[in-house]
Amino acid sequence: MKESGTNSSDKILAAATRIAQAHGYGGLNVRSLAEDVGIKAASLYHHFPSKADLAAAVARSYWEDTAAMLEALSNETQDPVESLRRYPDETFRKSLENDNRMCLASFMTAEYDDLPEVVKKEVQAFSDVNIEWLAKMLRAAKIAGPKEAKRRAGAIFAAIVGAQLMARGRSDIGLFDALIDSYRASGLLPK
Repeated sequence: MKESGTNSSDKILAAATRIAQAHGYGGLNVRSLAEDVGIKAASLYHHFPSKADLAAAVARSYWEDTAAMLEALSNETQDPVESLRRYPDETFRKSLENDNRMCLASFMTAEYDDLPEVVKKEVQAFSDVNIEWLAKMLRAAKIAGPKEAKRRAGAIFAAIVGAQLMARGRSDIGLFDALIDSYRASGLLPK
């Protein structure tokens, strides 16, 4: 999520995103967040009536930013194979480069059973956006047909999320790169 906004809601969302990327939904403490943003907790509740509303807004903003980034990647490269090659770096590696953070949806997915329904819906949307985009690129590149594309897209998404989890757990971005290289060598991702 970008921090370009200057209003209080934008500042709250940016700070909440950083916290959620590092500590997940369970680590989102409203009082600490308000302190971090420089407002009173009551003021935070003016913008987001509950922790669930805040987390849902963070997840929604995150998947919307991701959808825009994926669309920009497609438009920039004009080549679906090149878009697929660059995909692991655009969200997942960049998060690791940013203080060994995780893709926000990875943390929240790990906590899925404990999330409020409104948050679950937004977390699932992140996966859906990624898988639909991957399937679209796989079809456009003629790597997979219409029936196989969504299944393969799910496998790619799961593999990259797994690589990010392993790399973060060891604070080793080189491990992420090695795993992505192995996915390319095995044919899961294009070389």
